[in-house]
Amino acid sequence: MSDGSSSTSSSQLVEDFEGELDEEVDSEEEKNQEGRESPTPGLSSFASLRAVVRIKQKYHAMKKRRQEMALRLGAQGSLTGAPGRTSPKIFTFDGLTPTSFPSFPSVPQKKKRRRKRRVMFPNDGPRKTVPKQERSRATYCLYLLFAIVFVQVYNAIENLDDHLLRYDLEGLEKTLRREVFGQQGAVEGLLSHLKDYLSTYVHNKPLVVSVHGPSGVGKSHLGRLLAGHFRSVVGDTLVLQYYVLHHCPQEADAMQCARNLSALISEMVERAEEEEKIPLFIFDEAEHMHVEILDVLLQLVASKQSNEYLNAIYLFLSNLGDAHITKHMLQNSSSISMGMTATVRHNNLVKELTPILRNKLEKHHPLWTEADILPLGLLEKDHVMECFLEEITREGFYPDHSNIERLAGEIEYYPVVGGREYSQTGCKQVVAKVNML
Repeated sequence: MSDGSSSTSSSQLVEDFEGELDEEVDSEEEKNQEGRESPTPGLSSFASLRAVVRIKQKYHAMKKRRQEMALRLGAQGSLTGAPGRTSPKIFTFDGLTPTSFPSFPSVPQKKKRRRKRRVMFPNDGPRKTVPKQERSRATYCLYLLFAIVFVQVYNAIENLDDHLLRYDLEGLEKTLRREVFGQQGAVEGLLSHLKDYLSTYVHNKPLVVSVHGPSGVGKSHLGRLLAGHFRSVVGDTLVLQYYVLHHCPQEADAMQCARNLSALISEMVERAEEEEKIPLFIFDEAEHMHVEILDVLLQLVASKQSNEYLNAIYLFLSNLGDAHITKHMLQNSSSISMGMTATVRHNNLVKELTPILRNKLEKHHPLWTEADILPLGLLEKDHVMECFLEEITREGFYPDHSNIERLAGEIEYYPVVGGREYSQTGCKQVVAKVNML
């Protein structure tokens, strides 16, 4: 009797489990059918998947409960001696595969649009719009001004480089340092004047440089090197070398010479203005220039001239003030340090001699009030030997050092002061002595 009741309860439990499972499956199928009929395929696929998961969870829970009840019934049957029963076939998900489920098309997710802020207005009032912020026109004018200034500065820098490249001042510097002996400080001073003036084409006055020094220190040689360099960069027609004793030897012709010189300079200046170049005028032996010629030159170099006359370079070479230069160097040689560079020595020379020379030159003629003074110092014996070496090499002789010392010893020198031996005639007699070899 007990065996029959236990079997009856066990079968009743299985039937109840199968009934609940069928009801759960039917309910989930109905939900899936409703999800498929919904207009959104993405939501239906998600609902069906969630239903399958829920069914599986319920199945495992009921299976666990059935196993527990079967264990309890088995324990009771073992006590009463009832035969064991086999469990009925139950639906499982083990045989299901992903392909058995219907595939649903994937729907791309739409990007969320950023909603614009809307201004809410009362229903009864008129609709108003937010006033736009108007930008001031002065801002655009300021931007335009900045652009114009930038373009002007950029063009100025480009023009600066173009002018310096046009006149090849680097090549001129190499030439002067190689061929001018004992005057490195003066060479640097002259190049500084040229770089400052030639860096632009707009000037308020012409460049006027007056080179002074004793005989044989290299004034004429410096003028020839400058003339040759400028002829190669601006042309022969824009370079003038004026020798007073050659072009106007007679004082009676001074007025006519002054008129001819003024016409020639005006013609060269106008030609240079058309070609946008700066001409060079070199006046050698300026101490012999007549007053009429100096008066004409003073009118040309004055800063009140028209624009084309302001773009020119005037170089005067003379031995005016040579006695002051010689006296100063002989008296101050002992105070000059042996380790002092040529630039420092020349700067000291210019600083101490410029007021003295300017006072003397302005008494000679007012023209020198418009000029920058550049004194050249005496040459030492080592500089004279360099002059001999250069001339001997140029003439094709073998540069024997003993022969050069012998030739340099034939030159007259001032008494040794402070360990320095200055030549009385500089390198003026070098060419004549080399020609006698």
